[in-house]
Amino acid sequence: MEINIQSLDQIHDAARQFVAAMGDNTVFAFYGKMGAGKTTFIKALCEELGVSDVITSPTFAIVNEYRSDEGGELIYHFDFYRIKKLEEVYDMGYEDYFYSGALCFIEWPELVEELLPGNAVKVTIEEVENGARRLTLDDLD
Repeated sequence: MEINIQSLDQIHDAARQFVAAMGDNTVFAFYGKMGAGKTTFIKALCEELGVSDVITSPTFAIVNEYRSDEGGELIYHFDFYRIKKLEEVYDMGYEDYFYSGALCFIEWPELVEELLPGNAVKVTIEEVENGARRLTLDDLD
């Protein structure tokens, strides 16, 4: 599946399309270069899922936890950019998150790829012409 975002004004429309396509999947691995828009898109996703808290990048905390005001679902937002060794991810108890059934949105998954569940959905965000973005979702049920 592919979602095109021509401008930031369209990000919530794109997030709604993404949410509609999520199905029963819970772990989403977001791949993209620095500045591709991973955090911005995950913020829009969380807002579309009913999170009213301030949504920020967990660059230093590694994981932020949110709860939907609408359905009460837990949402975990990971940023593994600063991970130096996999032991750090083991120490944080990644399995408790990834296999909890809660939604997990993961930035920089390539740094922990061997720990990702086999059913994780790969989401690639690329910048295309004129600053537009293209999201490609692979392995959706």
